[in-house]
Amino acid sequence: MALSRVFTRAQLGVSAPLVEVEVHLSGGLPAFQLVGLPEAAVRESKERVRSALLNLGFKFPISRITVNLAPADLPKEGGRYDLAIAVGILAASKQLADDKLSEWEFIGELALSGDLRSVKGILPVAIACHVSQRKLCLATMSFDEARLVNNLVLAPVDNLLQVCHLLSGQLPLINVTVPKTVLKPIKRLDLIDVKGQFQAKRALEITASGGHHLLMSGSPGSGKSMLAARLGGLLPPLTEEERIESAAIYSVAGLNNQQICAGERPFRAPHHTASAVSLVGGGSYPQPGEISLAHNGVLFLDEVVEFPRSVLEVLREPLEAGSIHISRAAQKLSFPARFQLIAAMNPCPCGYALDTSGRCRCTPDQIKRYQSRLSGPLLDRIDLHIQVHPIAAKDLLDAELPTQESSVVIAQRVAKSVEKQLLRQGCRNAYLEGKSLERVCFLDKSLRLLLASAATKLQLSARSCNRVLKVSRSIADLALSDNIQRQHLLEALSYRQVSSINF
Repeated sequence: MALSRVFTRAQLGVSAPLVEVEVHLSGGLPAFQLVGLPEAAVRESKERVRSALLNLGFKFPISRITVNLAPADLPKEGGRYDLAIAVGILAASKQLADDKLSEWEFIGELALSGDLRSVKGILPVAIACHVSQRKLCLATMSFDEARLVNNLVLAPVDNLLQVCHLLSGQLPLINVTVPKTVLKPIKRLDLIDVKGQFQAKRALEITASGGHHLLMSGSPGSGKSMLAARLGGLLPPLTEEERIESAAIYSVAGLNNQQICAGERPFRAPHHTASAVSLVGGGSYPQPGEISLAHNGVLFLDEVVEFPRSVLEVLREPLEAGSIHISRAAQKLSFPARFQLIAAMNPCPCGYALDTSGRCRCTPDQIKRYQSRLSGPLLDRIDLHIQVHPIAAKDLLDAELPTQESSVVIAQRVAKSVEKQLLRQGCRNAYLEGKSLERVCFLDKSLRLLLASAATKLQLSARSCNRVLKVSRSIADLALSDNIQRQHLLEALSYRQVSSINF
């Protein structure tokens, strides 16, 4: 009888819990038993491992093989356990020395030829492996993603035979001590392409500075989507910590995270036919949704009122908490979801209620029903509300319009503002809470009276007042002012106008 133990990692949300692969060879009729709550793809690993060992010239044990994936109550899915199972069988059958197995973790899917394929969620595995102070053996095609974790010993291999060379000391190791040279960021759309719309551009600058949420209401073709698409060019690049967080989410979702690794903030724009599960995440084996994929970035909901109301209401908790908790019968998971919501809508069913030409034929009741698809609690969580009016054709075609600022110039102001915020309180203004909010957004007596009067007239809730304070602080930071002034507070209040149209 022989017993071996090999370490690997499962996938549970954006974490990678440790899994011990125990392989036991015993007498009796030849059999291959896999236990430990494996799903179909894991059970099929028996055939992949058998073929891989035979095709590489190893002996497949003619005995009773029992493979236990511990802990037994953790669901196992995918082909990520193939390499660990194969190494365990080779070690148990004495075809591979097992004296160094405790220093390593193995992950990867095996082809029938013995070649190694990458799997989803490599970055969380690398992070957890670094914490456990073990070395990581993985597929070569997963190497670029894993090397984002500093001070981690990696061994990229192409096939199972190279794993044997690795454990015998014949294959060099790679100790990641410096970050990988990042890719060149993609060329961003420039805000200078949008003619006019100075109020909307100003709101976009404030949004980028403080990390606030923004709702734009306007006629079709007024430039709402163009403005939203250019927000990425104003945002500061991801920090090292944010880069790892966002890249890990994309890794778990099986999406390309090269631009995230290059420092580009995520920009997600789901269609209005998206379901609640696709937006917040879930499934039988919960996966991150659009709000988690937009973590540390932007979630753009175009034609927001066309989304089912039940879908929009699931955004309430993430907008406040910065995370989403998914509860299922089998397991409960949390995904990070700290994003900036940028929403765009038409003011009425035909879209032309704000148009001065008078071509809107919608009745007041139709407009109210249309706009009521956005609930009051959801609107209350959006910091800035603006109306985007269409540009006249003569102004749109006028080549002598006043000189407008490019995204690069605005981004420089935003960067200085964000740097000021991080040095002062360690976070963006939108995330201020409690005592920090009172300290950073302090108002003198006259400004407190002004805010109280405005809150009464505009019927602002306590949450809305706090958001006005945060926006005021962002406006003051853009002006490089140490204190919130009267003009900063008045401008912030102007963005709390009611989104509906009064008759």
